[in-house]
Amino acid sequence: MTVTDPQDLTGPDRFTQQSLGWVPWLAPVEEAELTDRQREALIDPVRAKSPYFRLLVRDPDALEARTLTDLDIFRNPAGGVGRAERELAATAASRHNGCVYCASVHSAAATRESGRRDDVQRLLDEGVGADLGDEAWNAIVAAAVALTRTPSAFGAAEIERLRAAGFDDAAIIDVINSAAFFNWANRLMLSLGQPEVKARRQAAE
Repeated sequence: MTVTDPQDLTGPDRFTQQSLGWVPWLAPVEEAELTDRQREALIDPVRAKSPYFRLLVRDPDALEARTLTDLDIFRNPAGGVGRAERELAATAASRHNGCVYCASVHSAAATRESGRRDDVQRLLDEGVGADLGDEAWNAIVAAAVALTRTPSAFGAAEIERLRAAGFDDAAIIDVINSAAFFNWANRLMLSLGQPEVKARRQAAE
């Protein structure tokens, strides 16, 4: 199996909302070689273009479960907190964990859903201690970071802060799920490959 040399990659030098590429250490399944079961496990046919999902699809059952969980957490509109707040929680977890790629995807989504580009960028630039301008967003980031840093230490204080900021139980569960999922997903992505700035690679070529 082919192994990528990280010395050949042109990675980002900071957290960004810019769209990034991602290169796996191990060769993913070639798109033309995907089996019917693997294509089914991708859920969304567009994901066949992604080297990340084509790597994970080597275990189609695990990928299918992962993807269905992801979609239910972030795209289920029934009750709970808004999409922007879910994306903010994912961004905070990714920023704390140092996953530049995940932070880029979810910060861009948080901006798209909220229109608060400057606040989202402040989180990326200054880190998870940044003041994002209102207590609701600050409480989400604090909860996401507490859960990410030491899951077993997350508890009543973070929940009460979210509740005081106006979130009901369903919204708090959404914040927890969003942060918890990316606390896990960051580690998976960080262990399997590295982000790259596509424009730099194209310029080098």
